Amino acid sequence: MTMPLGESSTQVIITPLMITSVVHDQRAGLARSGEARPKSRSGGAYGLTDFQRDLLFLLHDLGRLLRVDADKRARGHGMTRAQWGILLWLERQPGLSQKELSELLEVEPISVARLVDRLEVRRMVERRPDPKDRRIWRLHLCPPAIQELREIHRQRAAMARRLTDGIDAATLEALTEVLITMKTTLTHDPRGAIPPMPTLIDAPNMVDTREVA
Repeated sequence: MTMPLGESSTQVIITPLMITSVVHDQRAGLARSGEARPKSRSGGAYGLTDFQRDLLFLLHDLGRLLRVDADKRARGHGMTRAQWGILLWLERQPGLSQKELSELLEVEPISVARLVDRLEVRRMVERRPDPKDRRIWRLHLCPPAIQELREIHRQRAAMARRLTDGIDAATLEALTEVLITMKTTLTHDPRGAIPPMPTLIDAPNMVDTREVA
């Protein structure tokens, strides 16, 4: 899964042990041959229980850990992960309405309105009337947001380096293809129709309700 922060696709980078079909086949072969399971860098047979090797558990827990990391990084710069997510979306799709942004973030429009209010106070975002429908406000980035976006991209790069340390490029490419296939299966969209998700993690929902209360 997005962080990602870049919210991917919902961009989630996972470790090789998460591809359970491959891992299960390898375990079965090792069990039949009597060979020992491969050791992880942390020691032990991956150092995980059967429950912790469960694919859904791993995907969920990885997303949670990435959200926690992104939250800490955003707070360190006086922002929230949700605010960073809005800036990323507007960088990629300038002129989104609050309603469109709320659908992308999967939260209520009132929550997005409050977040935008805070970004307006910081002069990072401005509302402009839609020239075709004056009832609609379009959201655009302001110059102060550019510097913040540079920091967001630096933080996303740091998260990716930390997450993928020790994993070779070929493995990462294979994992990316597997994740795209999984997402395509769940969304029932052709691969080319999946929009890139500018997230810090890749958890799909960038907004924590605690951030907009």
